[in-house]
Amino acid sequence: MVKEVSAQNLENTVRKLVSFETRHSLSSTTDKKRGIGAARNWVESEFQKAVAASGGRLTVTQDKYLVKADGRRIPADVEMANVMATLKGTDPSDNRIFIVSGHIDSRNTDVMDVKGQAPGANDDGSGVAAVIELARIMAARTFPATIIFVAVQGEEQGLYGAKHLAERAKKESWNLVALLNNDMIGNSFSDETNLRDNTHVRIFSEGVPALETEEMAALRKSIGGENDSRSRQLARYLKEMSERYVPQLEVVLNYRTDRFLRGGDHTPFSQAGFTAVRICEMNENYQHQHQNVRTENNIAYGDFPEHIDYDYLRKNTALNLATLASLASAPASPENAGIVTSNLTNQTELHWEAPATGKKPSGYFILMRETSLPMWQKKIYVSETKVLLPYSKDNYFFAVQAVDAEGHESLPVVPKPIR
Repeated sequence: MVKEVSAQNLENTVRKLVSFETRHSLSSTTDKKRGIGAARNWVESEFQKAVAASGGRLTVTQDKYLVKADGRRIPADVEMANVMATLKGTDPSDNRIFIVSGHIDSRNTDVMDVKGQAPGANDDGSGVAAVIELARIMAARTFPATIIFVAVQGEEQGLYGAKHLAERAKKESWNLVALLNNDMIGNSFSDETNLRDNTHVRIFSEGVPALETEEMAALRKSIGGENDSRSRQLARYLKEMSERYVPQLEVVLNYRTDRFLRGGDHTPFSQAGFTAVRICEMNENYQHQHQNVRTENNIAYGDFPEHIDYDYLRKNTALNLATLASLASAPASPENAGIVTSNLTNQTELHWEAPATGKKPSGYFILMRETSLPMWQKKIYVSETKVLLPYSKDNYFFAVQAVDAEGHESLPVVPKPIR
């Protein structure tokens, strides 16, 4: 599947999105050629092309929602829509859902300029192009769990599409395991620093969960788990997938929720208690972000397709694909994982339970790393739901993940102290 990701397809999609001139969330919804309505309809039609290959498992909708005037970036009540393609999982006993997103709307310097040209090639045509390409490739395959491909609206006006989707997932009790948000994943050159880099991509992830309870906080403090949130585990998983499946791409783990002065569509999901990360290019080019199309002092401003590195975008799309395919194929994560702390010993005893949903794992990996290191150093395979290790629990962090016979691995879970 990774080899099927096409840089040419991605470029064609970006250029088509730019052809709508502006995709501002408050622009026309009735014009056939210009504005957010035409762009949404076109993305829906692209998703529809993948329905036949899915054997009917892919369903496409525009999930519409009303955004009330907020006195800031929404001057009057407005209807918005997320364009969604849902690839239904094949295992009736597996209710897990994975989401991959990019935002369809664009803007220029004045966030309230509805009529001005706002190409939005990289921000975030690149993310939407990746989502469409993923749907095209993955719809022809089967996965036990469900995958939702979505182009959300309203990001530039206040993350409204993501808020709506996160609230819907909460209200409808989705078993949403992870969200991959792609926002600006196609630029590899910075005019400001003269850096060119198409071999690194950043993953932003929260450390302390936004909905951390007193009990969760006490546990985190007692075990030193500031760097082991579920979102950090997802970020590490992405890094491992890049090393395994995508040549010449290295994930850089950024231990922040997002960049300074900026935000992204993963944030409402994190705030709702879901596991979510942001995938973002390594070096941003601010001359092509949120800029009116113009030339000043021989500098061309504006977010145009010519500024995107499409092979870099291909690799970042492949990273998403490898991660989604692995997670949606894997068993669910182990449950009730515990580390025995009742005895003073230089060994480590771990217990857990098989996942209650989906297919039965073939076995489990015990993950280990020294407490000062960011990535797991060692994987130990076991077939039972308990293990006694000749390593001190005081000197390492541990986690457990389920694995199937083909090697697909779940997200790791950190064991809680038990007596």
